[in-house]
Amino acid sequence: MARVKKGVNAHKKHKKVIKQAKGFYGRKSNTFRAANPAVMRSLRSAFIGRKNKKREYRRLWIARINAGARANGISYSRLMNGLKKSGIEINRKMLSEMAIYDAEGFAKLCETAKAAIN
Repeated sequence: MARVKKGVNAHKKHKKVIKQAKGFYGRKSNTFRAANPAVMRSLRSAFIGRKNKKREYRRLWIARINAGARANGISYSRLMNGLKKSGIEINRKMLSEMAIYDAEGFAKLCETAKAAIN
């Protein structure tokens, strides 16, 4: 049985990691031994970041809706409860956009929610 050498495959793997480490500081950008853990860490952080991004946007939308709702004399939770009871299905992203750019339409939604609660 012939001996299998891994030179070609190891070189491919190292080149791939070094390419991903482009822009890193110091030796982490051009030596495999330093770049490999840095790349693994950055890939892990990127995975976590994609999950956190969704949470952060939802928090932002809720804060904007709450600010708009309080300007119309109702709290966020009462607004959402009133919209649900009145059968209005609109997501938080669109509600926050309405609170910013369409104050009149948002005010009407607030009035509808207040009527549904009482």
